[in-house]
Amino acid sequence: MFKKIFTNLTFWVLTAITAGALLGHFYPEKGVAMEFLGKGFISIVKLFINPIIFLTISLGISGMNDLKKVGRVGGKALIYFEVITTLALIIGIVVAHVIQPGVGIVTNQSESKDVATYAQKASDFSWWHFFRDNVTVQVVLASIIAGIVLSHLRVRERIVKVLTQLSKYVFKGLHFVMLFAPVGAFGGMAYTIGKYGLRTLLPLAKLMVTVYTTMGLFVFVVLYLVLRSYRVSLWKFLKYIREELLIVLGTSSSEAALPSLMEKLERMGCSKPVVGLVVPAGYSFNLDGTTIYLSMATIFLAQAFGVDLSINQILSIIGILFVTSKGAAGVTGSGFIVLASTLTAVKVIPIEGLALLLGVDRFMSEARAITNFIGNGVATVWLANNEKEFDRDKMHAAFHDVPFTENIVTDNLEQPDNPLPHRRR
Repeated sequence: MFKKIFTNLTFWVLTAITAGALLGHFYPEKGVAMEFLGKGFISIVKLFINPIIFLTISLGISGMNDLKKVGRVGGKALIYFEVITTLALIIGIVVAHVIQPGVGIVTNQSESKDVATYAQKASDFSWWHFFRDNVTVQVVLASIIAGIVLSHLRVRERIVKVLTQLSKYVFKGLHFVMLFAPVGAFGGMAYTIGKYGLRTLLPLAKLMVTVYTTMGLFVFVVLYLVLRSYRVSLWKFLKYIREELLIVLGTSSSEAALPSLMEKLERMGCSKPVVGLVVPAGYSFNLDGTTIYLSMATIFLAQAFGVDLSINQILSIIGILFVTSKGAAGVTGSGFIVLASTLTAVKVIPIEGLALLLGVDRFMSEARAITNFIGNGVATVWLANNEKEFDRDKMHAAFHDVPFTENIVTDNLEQPDNPLPHRRR
């Protein structure tokens, strides 16, 4: 039993998060110095994201008999993203109005040079820059084209065999890197606690509790019902991806576990094309957690500055956030910069109020990243079922036998060369 515990990646990530929090709290300077571990781990994992996206999509599409299905899946995904993120946006605004976390907040600390930096970055944002600089979107488009071209080549089988073998070794390299996830989680948590300190949470504790509670309700009510529509258990799904969730928690980045999520979704029965199309697109357009945070933070600042928003202004905020929230993944600084651009567009809430959130934004980034991560996993499972590209036998096997990281490496290399997507049985 002890051997099973000590070879379990979940155990080591939890231990690392705890150790990082303790180091950051009792030795802040040393905690801040650990930042390079968290950033380094994320940077290494990022190297695998685009190759995995390219191989997954191109191999999946090349094995599809009906290329019209690619466009249909993409269209359904975008509609799903818009419906769910709009629902998240409305939920955030309603809860913020009911609980009113900004009432009673002292706003005399709103002078900060950091605000000017975020405001400048927000003013520089444009959709052209988003698509031009978002490499993930570009890789998705290139992968779709490559898959279509590959499906029409006479030497298709020979190329597919090479790419399939390459895919196996890419995943093998990824799993080796994931063994160092505890190191990245330790560095990320030590830096966060060491730099900002637990004491910075007290003045804005009500906002943090409200945000975390709202995201929890979104996951366990909205996303629960989404999966329930196809008789998939949310609890079992969360247990299945628990290692990835802990990595996201420790690093405050959904990117850190994105490649691993894609593989696990395939392992649980989602077809390769659906996974390849939905997960990368969701990373840019299905940011449920970020959307909730942006809506609640906007209302919070309005309450803190005593700005009584009219119905028209609230509707304007919903409309603006509907657009700006989609660009969060393509901007350095993510949701915080998009929030600055939203306040600039609204023009009724002082942008200087961003300084109120600087100290706690990092602590809420974990909730945003985890909610985004779960939301994209749920979207993929739902769309795979909707397209009848889901193998329930594989789901039951995956849910009842969650493999350790070491076993995944072995199993992945022993799988036969079969690039074709799995069909529902």
